[in-house]
Amino acid sequence: MGVTSTDAMVAPFSGLSRAEKVFTITGSLLGLLLAALDQTVVATAGPTIATKLHIVPSLYVWITTSYLVASTVLVPIYGKLSDMFGRRRVLLSAILIFLSGSFLCGVSQTTAQLIGFRAIQGAGSAGLFTTAFAVVADIFSPRERGRYQGVFGGVFGLSSVIGPLAGGFITQHWGWHWVFFVNLPIGLIAILFILAKMPALRLASREGGSVDWMGALALSVGVVPLLVALSLGRGEGDQRGGGWPWLSWQIVVLFAAAVVGTALFLLIERRSANPIVNLSLFGIRPFRLTALAAFVVGGSFLAAIVFLPLYMVNVVGLTATASGLTITPLTLGLIAGNVAVGQLVARIGKYKGLLIGSLVILCISFVVMGFTLTAHSTQAEVTLKMIVVGAGLGPSIPLFTLAIQSAGPPEQIGVATSMATFARQMGSTVGLAIVGTIFATTLASRIGEERAAAIARLPREFQERVQSLQGGCEETPDGKAQAQAPAPEEMGDEIGTFDVEKAKDRVRKCFQKDRRSLEAALASAPPDDPRRARLAQMQVREQEAMGMVDDLAMALKEAFTDAIKRIYQVSIFIALLGLLIALIAPEVPLRGPGGPRPVAE
Repeated sequence: MGVTSTDAMVAPFSGLSRAEKVFTITGSLLGLLLAALDQTVVATAGPTIATKLHIVPSLYVWITTSYLVASTVLVPIYGKLSDMFGRRRVLLSAILIFLSGSFLCGVSQTTAQLIGFRAIQGAGSAGLFTTAFAVVADIFSPRERGRYQGVFGGVFGLSSVIGPLAGGFITQHWGWHWVFFVNLPIGLIAILFILAKMPALRLASREGGSVDWMGALALSVGVVPLLVALSLGRGEGDQRGGGWPWLSWQIVVLFAAAVVGTALFLLIERRSANPIVNLSLFGIRPFRLTALAAFVVGGSFLAAIVFLPLYMVNVVGLTATASGLTITPLTLGLIAGNVAVGQLVARIGKYKGLLIGSLVILCISFVVMGFTLTAHSTQAEVTLKMIVVGAGLGPSIPLFTLAIQSAGPPEQIGVATSMATFARQMGSTVGLAIVGTIFATTLASRIGEERAAAIARLPREFQERVQSLQGGCEETPDGKAQAQAPAPEEMGDEIGTFDVEKAKDRVRKCFQKDRRSLEAALASAPPDDPRRARLAQMQVREQEAMGMVDDLAMALKEAFTDAIKRIYQVSIFIALLGLLIALIAPEVPLRGPGGPRPVAE
């Protein structure tokens, strides 16, 4: 089934005045910025929030999980509601829900309150993401959409630069509560723009029928357990708290519930007169294949970004704050790619060649990251490589959205747009679960291998002591001080840092007492006192222990490097699969302004 209707090629509300377009786009853009910025700001403030509210490690992950689950599951529902009741009404409702959640998060006094109110925030953010991109499709022709969707897509990248800086500054100077309160003035400005000149953006052809609440409920039953299982599933060696092993009964039950919920959703939607998701859209070949490609490529999106700061801290040696800022080059590449392809689509009127080109760049960048990173890579080297990754990732956001919107009928633009967002978010969640497990398993295995290799290089007299991994310092039977290896938690068994200087300080303190005592005793001793040889031997052993620390530090770097490289190697295949699907997906012709317009309000 193809799309032949001319109506599908035009913008229903392209005749709005310039002022109406400016106020509508500005209000939508501010709403989108709210949702995108909140994620990165809260992530930066997370450790402080956990300390102040005494959040146990097992519940810390739920601060993010509750937001993600609520946001993802409601995306298709918001898409349908905005088609039925108009963009303005739904956008205003989403902003008010988001601001309510933000205020409640800011006044939270317990862990349970914060997790619940973060879910309310997520419920509002789903409407902000979906409606913003649907507004662009309502106002601009397919050929013009790329230009504006590129700007909207760049908001995601911009938020990852501003977010960590803003989150750190606000938390340090105003307190963690203001991480949430700061959303209120931005949201109020967005509401003023929307109320001032934004029209209802409601088509008469979209009206009618009741909301498919049973379908919405079934969709929630299908998606929520799946997202929770993917977020909390843990592989062997994964030290992150708050989850369960993949084969545990908890994860199995969640997956089973997801299967049942999905089956019920499909059954209900087939029989519903006004379904949340019109399944006939998937009978349109360009829609079906492009949505699948967006899902697959989404699997590599977060994988390419989330674990890089760990590499920058544990291998390159940056501080946690500086490592967050090193994502900036990738972000700049992402923003540049978004904006550039938007302009090119507007000029040439085609998107498939640009989409294929960006995915090829993405595959190449993953090959570079997967096979050239080393334990000795510099910050400048990694920065250049991250720019290429961003240039490959960036264009996929607006181009997939544009392709999916163009493949569907105009009266279902909201549903089509929500499917683009839903596919990308689901793909990101699935991909992150896969590579997160691979990362943790590889890291645990490689730390063991590298540690064993490092120990094997030590003098025999050190090996038994090191293998016991009991941090501290003891005296040997002959009264000689002997340093032991750093404790396991300092060795990177968990995803953290190995403080080389701290470990060396322990070694110094281990020898210091005995050395000073011996030096004092030898101050008045004759030159041939045999204890002088013991002092010299002690100094040699201290240097050997220092070397042991350096070897163990390098072993950890090698382990982290291999784990990060494995992520990008897996991402190569994910991106290649997305590229192949995009290649066989037919391209829908894009038209500029003009053509018949549906009856609009």
